[in-house]
Amino acid sequence: MNMRMTTSAAMACGLLAVATAASAASDGPVCGLNTGEPATGAPIKVGGINGNAPPGDFSGGTDAAAAYFRCVNANGGINGRPINYIVDNDQWNPELAGQIASRLVVDEGVVALVGNGSVVEMAVNAQLYADEGVMAMASGCAISECFESSNIVSTNQGPLPSGIGALKFAIEELGTEHAACIGFNIPNNGGWACDWMNRYMEENGLRGTSILMDPTSVDLNGTYLQAIASGADTILLMLPAGPAIGLLGVAEEQAGRDMFNWVSPTPLYDPGVTEVLGDYWDGHIYINIELNQFDSDGADNHNWIAVMDAYGRPGDRRDTFSQSGYLSAKFFVEALLELDPEAIDRPSVTEAIKGIVGAESDLLCGPYYVGEADRHMPNYRGRMVVFRGGAFELVRDCYDIETAYLEPILKQERRLGLRD
Repeated sequence: MNMRMTTSAAMACGLLAVATAASAASDGPVCGLNTGEPATGAPIKVGGINGNAPPGDFSGGTDAAAAYFRCVNANGGINGRPINYIVDNDQWNPELAGQIASRLVVDEGVVALVGNGSVVEMAVNAQLYADEGVMAMASGCAISECFESSNIVSTNQGPLPSGIGALKFAIEELGTEHAACIGFNIPNNGGWACDWMNRYMEENGLRGTSILMDPTSVDLNGTYLQAIASGADTILLMLPAGPAIGLLGVAEEQAGRDMFNWVSPTPLYDPGVTEVLGDYWDGHIYINIELNQFDSDGADNHNWIAVMDAYGRPGDRRDTFSQSGYLSAKFFVEALLELDPEAIDRPSVTEAIKGIVGAESDLLCGPYYVGEADRHMPNYRGRMVVFRGGAFELVRDCYDIETAYLEPILKQERRLGLRD
């Protein structure tokens, strides 16, 4: 009993030191206990899975989580215990995704997964995570299973709320009446998101059309012609950045910019996109962003950059998934620092993660939470930027969306006391 009280007191002092250091730090990263001393105790195994292969690189989340964990390990770890972060790439291959998850969860016995970003692994592994009682604090979700599973929670929005956020802006600011949602013909990705886009348009007395491409045989010219034939006044680019830029290139070749309003969920908000778009698209591309701007003036955004500068590796992505991976790792570490370090195991970690309620960050527009639920989507409020003057300019700060999809999410927030 006395030992437990002493441990709790030490942890409380450690957390106070973190808060004090965070408020004082300005020239370096703040991570975990921030002691400046390396952790030397027994390692805590944590897993991470990313998808990095054509047509998209989702490794930003695990890149940033790895950098944050390296920083934590150099600054006292989890009350003396370092994190052993084991990451693998599913290469957008369902069979490989299942093998990796089984190795991490069953063979390695990780206490949790953090920073996951993939289009396939959540669909393959959601049931495994539930069966094994392990939580995945993801950072790059893009499919329905990621948001409709008991043991997966992500700090990124995903295409559904980000796409609806883009449409809400387009209706209110650009006069959209008929939107064509262009995505991949993947039922739990493009089909799922575009179906909800169409429902959102119909709920507002407007019209939506889905144009879905075969991901194994992408025909951008044919897709663009379908958009013209649909009679839509707005194109919603429900695509990874590469195919979205390719479609914009087709439109530019055919002088089609002014035929549509052009809006997109987050994937087009990428540091390299501004160099590709050029003057032709200046003032014509509007993007809903899931987290704050890369140059925003907030403590977590500054710390994300400092962590990546000090502990990232050459080639690590600095994108929205990276911001999200940083946040997932930070919230994970804060939860573990509340535990007795000698008693950390999968059940205690799962309970600690599910106990996260009302965590805040300047990167988010609302509180982050988990709780006990069949589905999780704590991040659904976004911001809107426009491509202008060779950069992304904020045109609408944090705002809510209204969709029937959020009904169970809002009920969860009421149960947790996060809304009236």
